[in-house]
Amino acid sequence: MDRRRVVILGAAGRDFHDFSVVFRDDPRYEAVAFTAFQIPGIEARRYPPSLAGPLYPNGIPIVPERNLGALLRAQRIDEVVFAYSDVAHEAVMHRASEVVAHGADFRLLGPRATMLAARKPVVSVCAVRTGAGKSPVARRIAEMLAQVGVRVAVVRHPMPYGDLEVQAVQRFAVVRDLDEAACTIEEREEYEPHLAPGHVVYAGIDYGSILRLAERENDAILWDGGNNDLPFFVPDLEIVVADPHRAGDERRYFPGEANLLRAHVVIVAKCDTAERAQVKAVCASVREANPAAIVIEGAMPVRLDRPDRVRGVRVLVVEDGPTLTHGGMAYGAGTLGMRITRRRPSPMCSSLSSGASARRAEARELHDLEHRRVPSRSKRNSSIRLRAQLFWTSRYRRRTRPIVRGPARSHQRSLRIWLVLHADICARGAQAVAVQIRGSRTANRGSNLPPDHGDRKWLPTSC
Repeated sequence: MDRRRVVILGAAGRDFHDFSVVFRDDPRYEAVAFTAFQIPGIEARRYPPSLAGPLYPNGIPIVPERNLGALLRAQRIDEVVFAYSDVAHEAVMHRASEVVAHGADFRLLGPRATMLAARKPVVSVCAVRTGAGKSPVARRIAEMLAQVGVRVAVVRHPMPYGDLEVQAVQRFAVVRDLDEAACTIEEREEYEPHLAPGHVVYAGIDYGSILRLAERENDAILWDGGNNDLPFFVPDLEIVVADPHRAGDERRYFPGEANLLRAHVVIVAKCDTAERAQVKAVCASVREANPAAIVIEGAMPVRLDRPDRVRGVRVLVVEDGPTLTHGGMAYGAGTLGMRITRRRPSPMCSSLSSGASARRAEARELHDLEHRRVPSRSKRNSSIRLRAQLFWTSRYRRRTRPIVRGPARSHQRSLRIWLVLHADICARGAQAVAVQIRGSRTANRGSNLPPDHGDRKWLPTSC
């Protein structure tokens, strides 16, 4: 029987994972090549034989995606698998049309084929777009789990930009581990904030081995997603972050819309810096797409650690690369932090208490910036380091509204989850709001929660 010849379109992340769990050990398929896109410098490499398995003694070439047409013509490709994220629906179908025009099949692999089942509880934090605010949410959840005595493994979406064989399974417990692994700036940006409070971070390429290692050492697993990709592990609780600065994108990008449709909890972040109309539009869109999800509106105030350095001077802002390059934003946290600092000496509290007029003025300023966009091509160190702190609140007005919206949901496991959400509302002082999601053995009809894999108690009852 002839093997089906496959090309996997990717960006040094999901493509390697999908190959490992679907194609590597299946003799019916022959992976002819990976293609590389989005991230500079990741093509012209070879997926090593040690990771490719016995069916590929010479490894698998990685070529630029722009060569796909020539590859389809020269190699008699039967099937092309699309395996990267944060791509507009229209762009995905343009790529599908090119593949079909050359006579090959175009395939999207779903969660049932690609997600690995864990023996420990899994909480995933994903998003509808790159730069929506996943990282602060994931760090806050890791902190909450640690506070109730849960040893949590932070498993990060892959960023294998170096030696693939060396990076197959990575474990980082202290900052020195990052130095020894020669991590890039982008990797350090994601890993260091988790390491500071003592959490262990896992990443790499072989997520089957990573999962087994994380399970041996920890009580629970926190999936810290990348871009707007789906998690690699079957989640017990799916938290998805939406961005009101890009209202409408939650339904226009792949696989972000799939995340939205699967979500148990949707956090609409950055509500303190977005127009109220944008926040309402995103919340309405979320409820229309996934009416069973719990919707939480959240603030992510940005402050500079040295605000005096940007007052009264011309400032060059080095923004987050992916958020601007393929995330579609014309500005990021750096621009917001600088402008809030120049306008108000205490952005942490006053950003929450600012009126509608101030938010409209800021939105106008950012709209002006958007028309003068200069894309950022890479990340650089900056002398002014930004720190974002996560605050949850329902609305930024004098009157506090309920923070949780949407119907309560049952869980098929014995699951008891406490999310303690801190709010700093109108300088009244810190308030704590507890959101309890109780579970039982009987699920609500129509629930899209994952299937039962047996009784588990996720958090101690003392929480």
